[in-house]
Amino acid sequence: MTQTSHALSAQTEAQLQQKAKDHLWMHFARQSVLEEHGAPIIVKGEGHHIWDSHGTRYIDGLSGLFVVNAGHGRTRLAETAAKQAEELAFFPLWSYAHPSAIELADVLADHAPGDLNRVFFTTGGGEAVETAFKLAKYYWKLQGRPTKHKVISRYVAYHGTPQGALAITGIPAMKEMFEPVTPGGFRVPNTNFYRAAEMGYEGSSLEAFGQWAANRIEEMILFEGPETVAAVFLEPVQNSGGCFPPPPGYFQRVREICDRYDVLLVADEVITGFGRIGDMFASTTYDIRPDMITCAKGMTSGYSPIGACIVSDRLYEPFRHGTTAFYHGYTFGGHPVSSAVALENLRIFEEEGLVQNVKQNSPLFRAALERLTDLPIVGDVRGDGYFFGIELVKDKATRETFDDEESERLLRGFLSKALFDAGLYCRADDRGDPVVQLAPPLTIGPAEFDEIEGILRSVLTEAWSRL
Repeated sequence: MTQTSHALSAQTEAQLQQKAKDHLWMHFARQSVLEEHGAPIIVKGEGHHIWDSHGTRYIDGLSGLFVVNAGHGRTRLAETAAKQAEELAFFPLWSYAHPSAIELADVLADHAPGDLNRVFFTTGGGEAVETAFKLAKYYWKLQGRPTKHKVISRYVAYHGTPQGALAITGIPAMKEMFEPVTPGGFRVPNTNFYRAAEMGYEGSSLEAFGQWAANRIEEMILFEGPETVAAVFLEPVQNSGGCFPPPPGYFQRVREICDRYDVLLVADEVITGFGRIGDMFASTTYDIRPDMITCAKGMTSGYSPIGACIVSDRLYEPFRHGTTAFYHGYTFGGHPVSSAVALENLRIFEEEGLVQNVKQNSPLFRAALERLTDLPIVGDVRGDGYFFGIELVKDKATRETFDDEESERLLRGFLSKALFDAGLYCRADDRGDPVVQLAPPLTIGPAEFDEIEGILRSVLTEAWSRL
């Protein structure tokens, strides 16, 4: 941690904390913590660092929330936003178009694999998933197959908070307070090889496990009836649960299954898109060949909100002629300022070789994190690109995990705050088994890997001693 001049005065800090307690409703957070202790106030970002209101500097080990891929403090992106706002601050894409959305759609189609050539803009990732869900159901109706309305996703997978996206999300605890949710969502095993035996896989081969997991999708399609299943939604690397990469051959088998039963394949790249895994889209990395890609977060590196559903020519075809229309949209989808910022952000990616930086340095990042496996609390290190999870265990030999009370005490009672106090903003997550997640800006390299490993080693060692 480093103290700097970015600190707010004690009076300003106190005023902000009081206003937050009086009026601010935090996202995915317990308001009781804000009420009792206040919240860390982040006031500055530069490169891969952020500063709080006390002037303390931290490594942003999560890119904000898998978002700030190009790093903080990009004056060029701020200036692009201001210039576009002066020229055309807003106009909707409802029967009208504007240059920045047109140009961005063209660039995204160039980067997307295969024949994914049509871009439907949203303002975020959950909306992009919602769009894909609605389009999948409508597409099959237009094909004269209206019973195809169900969707399949994986255990513990997170796909967003809108009612449709929530139906696809595979985390029961995140849905129970909002039930009944949109019907038609069904779950299959994920690709967590570390916990494969607990899901019913009896072998030891990673490749065979991938085929087993993919075959569970076919099993679910047949159980529900192919005439009822519209789409399968999969993240290339599943986020929730702690960064599950696909085993070799997994997505090729999934594609075969989807083709056999006329089921659409949607790659949810809200997190993995825009360089996070080492290609502009992870669908390219893993040869997924999806019918749709949902994306958001890194498209603007967070400098302005945007999302998109990128669609294949086949799905777009019914809308090319006549009176058929997709009556769906968002006021701020494809916002002129956001689109302009996204274009400039992607130019920075190209000029600075950020995607290539990830591909080149990912093995070094993995190696740095794998050094932590000598700690008794570290059970598994997994992920890809600049997207890794560290699963924490009570017993490495048996892979015994923590119960709910222990997880609460470990993650929320100690780890999250301790890591932050030690100078690292990352994520301690227990939506599956307890993990620490890392997804830093794509600009970092070996020196930062070692610094991150050092902080993690110190805090995880203390966490074990407290157990």
